Amino acid sequence: FRETNNESGDSKLRLATCQSLWNQIKSETEQIQEDLNKQLFDNLVDFLRRSHLEFQEKTTKWNCQMKSREIPAAALVLGVNVTDHDLTFRSFSEVLRNNVTRYIALLEAKDCPDVKNLMQKLMGQLMNCYIEVDSLEDEDSVQVSQNRIRCSMTSLINWYESVTKTTDSETPSKKRASSSRLWLSPPVVVIFRDMESFTTKVLQDFIVISSQHIHELPLVLIFGIATSPMIIHSLLPYSVSSLLCIELFQSLSCKEHLSSIIEKLLLTNQFPFKLGEKALQVLINIFLYHDFSVQNFIKGFQFCMVEHFYTQPLSVLCCQLVDAKKRVNSLSHDQCENVRKLPSFRRYVEAQVSEKQIALLTEDSVLKEIVQKLLEDMDVYHENYISVLRCLHVFTSSLPKYPLGKQIRELHCACLENQVWETEEYESSLQLARMLNKSDLVTMLQQCVEILVSSSGNEFDKAVEKLKEFLTQFQKLEEAFQERDVSVSSQKELQKKTDLYHLQKTLLELKESRRSKKLTKFEMLRLEVVDYIDSLVRKYLVPADHKTLHEIVYFNTASVLRGHLNAAPRIALHTALNNPYYYLKNQALKCDGGSISNKAPDICIVYKLHLECGRLINLVDWLEAFSTVVMSAEGPNADAASSDQVDDVVHARFIRAVSELELLGFIKPSKQKTDHVARLTWGSC
Repeated sequence: FRETNNESGDSKLRLATCQSLWNQIKSETEQIQEDLNKQLFDNLVDFLRRSHLEFQEKTTKWNCQMKSREIPAAALVLGVNVTDHDLTFRSFSEVLRNNVTRYIALLEAKDCPDVKNLMQKLMGQLMNCYIEVDSLEDEDSVQVSQNRIRCSMTSLINWYESVTKTTDSETPSKKRASSSRLWLSPPVVVIFRDMESFTTKVLQDFIVISSQHIHELPLVLIFGIATSPMIIHSLLPYSVSSLLCIELFQSLSCKEHLSSIIEKLLLTNQFPFKLGEKALQVLINIFLYHDFSVQNFIKGFQFCMVEHFYTQPLSVLCCQLVDAKKRVNSLSHDQCENVRKLPSFRRYVEAQVSEKQIALLTEDSVLKEIVQKLLEDMDVYHENYISVLRCLHVFTSSLPKYPLGKQIRELHCACLENQVWETEEYESSLQLARMLNKSDLVTMLQQCVEILVSSSGNEFDKAVEKLKEFLTQFQKLEEAFQERDVSVSSQKELQKKTDLYHLQKTLLELKESRRSKKLTKFEMLRLEVVDYIDSLVRKYLVPADHKTLHEIVYFNTASVLRGHLNAAPRIALHTALNNPYYYLKNQALKCDGGSISNKAPDICIVYKLHLECGRLINLVDWLEAFSTVVMSAEGPNADAASSDQVDDVVHARFIRAVSELELLGFIKPSKQKTDHVARLTWGSC
């Protein structure tokens, strides 16, 4: 932001606007995720409470578990979006620390290759948790004692008993304050973050050892599962799984999570920044076909916003309508010229009369007045678009098939891409809607009335009245099915006449009768309802790129987004080695396409030389060519002095560069000739 468009003087304002808007979006996404996980976390806390109370009160059920040595265990199925699991476990750990227990250990398979390392990690995390929460005065002594303690289940039990006794001996006031937030004799929660990655032996040994001490330590296990709960029985034999009292918990689907994020971020007038159809489709495709990660989708959304504010000088107006109007009045002449260069504004000017065209292109005051009006129109457009889109989704999501998609995000993309009423999918949806029964239609109309009434716009008053009128007509309507008797009698005739001639004759008569049959009152009213919804769609669901000044609030540069988010390591590596100036921006590295700069890094020189070779590369010839390029910077005298013998430093640099190239997978040693290496890559990127 500081290095671009300094002449406009608004880079700092754009940066501040971007940061402020992102802080609001980040806060909203965190709240959304908290709300979505609330039910899951409440169920887990209730599970821990039941397990804890059974241990504390020594009920009959817990005594039975003691005898059978069963450990309370929660199988937490989180889905394959592994990159989102970190945030989920962090949030869950925070909930537990605030409401249940401070003794929580989060274990990962990479840190626990055996039971010894697992116990070290377990005890280390539990003791550090205790130090951080209580006091830091005795940190050194506790750390020393931790190092001296043998990491075993007996040591863990002794530590837990000493800690709980210390808690019980606190002053009454301090004890009341802690008991209001945490439980007495709190459970020790051990979370296996990625259960599928743990080795079978480590899990088996830990569970067997823990089951022998479950009557002394209120241990609760939580298994984080990415695939299926059946993985527990695949990893653990019956003799071990029978030691667990397992309860299953299922998190919200990542697709439902994504739909909630899109609905709260994009299908709202709260945030002025919007994604165009192409950019949104790139992010959704990465989500669906790569990682199912909601966190990566949010990061991609953040990149889009930063890129928009960085490259679009007029993004300073991408803010709430009240602030945007104030900023319009302070636009400089250069910014007004930027407005005039926008393609959508050019189309707007071309549609005006000649006198107004001259005023818009020459007078900044007239331009600012029109820009304010157009920004108001854009704000109203978004409000109306969102309301009608929800109404259309009510109809399309209730159909027996989903030509426009079941999720509202699919419908939103279809409406952004082009005029949705011109698509075959939309026509198919209308045909299916014209066959809906009375109860479904009444339910949909009631939902549409609620959506339009809750809209802040005033343009839907007539639409609400019309929909309520339809509901009244449906309530008063009494269906008459006189044609039903005729159709039943016709079917009986079909059953009687079995020869082909009479069968064809009867079918033709039925076809003619259906053509001439008059529509019932219900069918006529149903067609009228569908046609009215169609008129709302045609009026309010115009694609965003048809609106003037849409470039200010919409980011739709899919190529830039795809280039940054869709990893292409081979192309990036080839570019870095073949043209280091592209990344380093060092003028000394600038050279023509075929030449090799002696200022380039050694690996770049070796790489460009190896591109000129065949399948087998002679190391001696390669070294001489490398030496020629490197020594060319030192002049002819240096070349003459070292013509008989290559300098040892150059030789060492060459060996290191070749080793790095081998590490990257471009070459490998050859068994055919000892002084040659084999080339592994071919073709250009």
